[in-house]
Amino acid sequence: MKEFMLIFRLKAGADFKPSPAQIQERMNWLASIAAQEKLVDKGKTLLPTIDSGRHISADKVVTDGPFTELKEYVSGFIVVRTENIDEAVEIAKQNPIFKIGGSIEVRELLKS
Repeated sequence: MKEFMLIFRLKAGADFKPSPAQIQERMNWLASIAAQEKLVDKGKTLLPTIDSGRHISADKVVTDGPFTELKEYVSGFIVVRTENIDEAVEIAKQNPIFKIGGSIEVRELLKS
C-alpha cells in the first residue's frame, strides 16, 4: 500500500466559513474513507489570512503569506493509504470541495 496526500485548494476570496451542511458533507466523506480503513491522517484546515503564514525564500527572505495575489490557496490536507494513485484519485473525486469551485492535488508520499 502507498500513502497519498490530498491537498485541498480554494479560490482566493472564496468564502472560508463552510455552512453546517458543508461541514457535515465533508465529515461524511471522511467517515467513508475511515470505514474503508484508508484514512491515515484526517489532516487539518489551514487559515487563509495574510497573517496566518510566512514564506521563506531560498535566500531566507521572509514575507507574509498566503499571498493575496494568488488565484487559489492551499486550504487543507488529508493522507490516505491506497494501492495506487488512481485509487487515491477516485477517493478525492468524491470530496464535496468541487461543489464550491475548489480543487484537489493528489501526491504520493515518499516512504521513510
